[in-house]
Amino acid sequence: MLHIVLHQPEIPANTGNIIRLCANTGVQLHLIEPLGFELEDKKLRRAGLDYHEWVNVQRYSSLSSFMAKQQPKRLFALTTKGKTLYSTVQFQTGDVLLFGSETRGLPVEVLDSFNPENTLYLPMQSTSRSLNLSNTVAIVLFEAWKQLNFAGGVIKT
Repeated sequence: MLHIVLHQPEIPANTGNIIRLCANTGVQLHLIEPLGFELEDKKLRRAGLDYHEWVNVQRYSSLSSFMAKQQPKRLFALTTKGKTLYSTVQFQTGDVLLFGSETRGLPVEVLDSFNPENTLYLPMQSTSRSLNLSNTVAIVLFEAWKQLNFAGGVIKT
């Protein structure tokens, strides 16, 4: 199983979309507080539809409490400041993909704690600032899941 970590997400609809994505891919979702909304938020529920029951969303008071509890073997940070193109990584079961908030991204102190090779980016036009959080999660997650032969998924032929 892969793990998605959202560090201090702010927009409920993005997190709702990601909950639905995690339900459909069998991925564990972790949220790092503070959140910019309540988990009972109507916009979060609307975006996630009825998929909330299929995802065990885990909350943590800080990234360090997530690290202490989960002790991930491999952790990748997604950032516009990344050094490695996301599609060049050979993803493995158990990998953790960390995404920052919609307006601030990941804090400098978090990024500074990463080996540069574990900071990933998606290509964009040079005039672009960033991609939508839920879109970025979907792109990277499906690349990782594809590399894992869509483990647990139904492939129609």
